[in-house]
Amino acid sequence: MSFCLETYLQQNDDYEILVQRSGVKQCYKLIEENSKELIHVNPGDKVLGARLIGLPPIPVGINEDEGAILITYTKPCHGTAAIKIPISPEEIESVRAMDIGTD
Repeated sequence: MSFCLETYLQQNDDYEILVQRSGVKQCYKLIEENSKELIHVNPGDKVLGARLIGLPPIPVGINEDEGAILITYTKPCHGTAAIKIPISPEEIESVRAMDIGTD
């Protein structure tokens, strides 16, 4: 996606909200439990047009067979949500390349 995630969420209904108005740690746990593959990124890294906010390292779930990723999305005054968004195989590879690993 080369456009703003906020706009995408407003204009489409093909995403799934796993939890909303939640805490970051609960969202991280849901992403870990609902992902077949897990990578980690740094706070401030831009995924699908949105800078991810949270405690490092931030998990990003990949479900390649579904063509989807799971990310946290934080909106001021609304809390944090864990959302599942459909993306193309090329975009999945782009997201994978952002992995910082964890030690």
